[in-house]
Amino acid sequence: MKVLLSGPGAFGIKHLDGIKNIDGVEVVSLVGRDLEKTREVAREYGIEHVATDLGEALEETEAEAVILCTPTQQHAAESIQCMQAGKHVEVEIPLADCWADAEAVLKTQQETGLVCMAGHTRRFNPSHQWLHKRIVAGELNIQQMDVQTYFFRRKNINAKGEPRSWTDHLLWHHAAHTVDLFAYQAGSPIVQANAVQGPIHPELGIAMDMSIQMKTGSGAICTLSLSFNNDGPLGTFFRYICDNGTYIARYDDLVNGKEEPIDVSRVDLSMNGIELQDREFFAAIKEGREPNSSVASVLPCYKVLHDLEQQLAG
Repeated sequence: MKVLLSGPGAFGIKHLDGIKNIDGVEVVSLVGRDLEKTREVAREYGIEHVATDLGEALEETEAEAVILCTPTQQHAAESIQCMQAGKHVEVEIPLADCWADAEAVLKTQQETGLVCMAGHTRRFNPSHQWLHKRIVAGELNIQQMDVQTYFFRRKNINAKGEPRSWTDHLLWHHAAHTVDLFAYQAGSPIVQANAVQGPIHPELGIAMDMSIQMKTGSGAICTLSLSFNNDGPLGTFFRYICDNGTYIARYDDLVNGKEEPIDVSRVDLSMNGIELQDREFFAAIKEGREPNSSVASVLPCYKVLHDLEQQLAG
């Protein structure tokens, strides 16, 4: 399968590293805003075609599928552009940064019948998969989730600490992971959600601290704390308080409530959540089916984010 990847930044590199481990998949085009930097990455990964314009690359290559790792503000429009060009799409989280755009992406997917999935990686991390399989089997039921998403990001930098030209967002980007995962793991839609936020950063124009509380129809509750001000351990930590045990997931690692490690190395083909996400995308295309983390399946998350945004706006 021939693939075009747009956005060779921190997460684009993570996808390129994952794809190297997947048989039958070749990245044939790399699109980036800085031509020289894009060429440098292309040389490292053996990609022949480079471009600075997505539309140009769609016309010049025979890619069947596109992976979008571009700035958040471009996700919805580029997803629609690629599907209208007849390409399957995997777009990094978030699918969109407003409800209307998220709905527009789903509408295009339904009209074209192409595979379109969003990069809700937590569904694929082995730690969360281990728990999901036991929840589905009836061995566990979530009573409460306590989630901390903490970064130290008072400047516009990416996951590698490099400067970038666009602004991240606690609600539409980072909260999207937990809002979706909570409903997915609880097996029940979110029926109640509330949020408060701290002061708006004078230069970045976003809240640097936020707290969200949610409840599902099944009665499970979740407290999510997010911060760009945390000068300490970075990343997201999920505490699952269940009827039959407590578990703490840290990306691809899992421990129980007593901090005893749980082996998740045999949960799936890889310990890399992004690689597993990409494997699902390519498998869904080959098998002609809806992927896990399809636009349709994650859309309720974005309605919750929209409602929270309206609430915060007062």
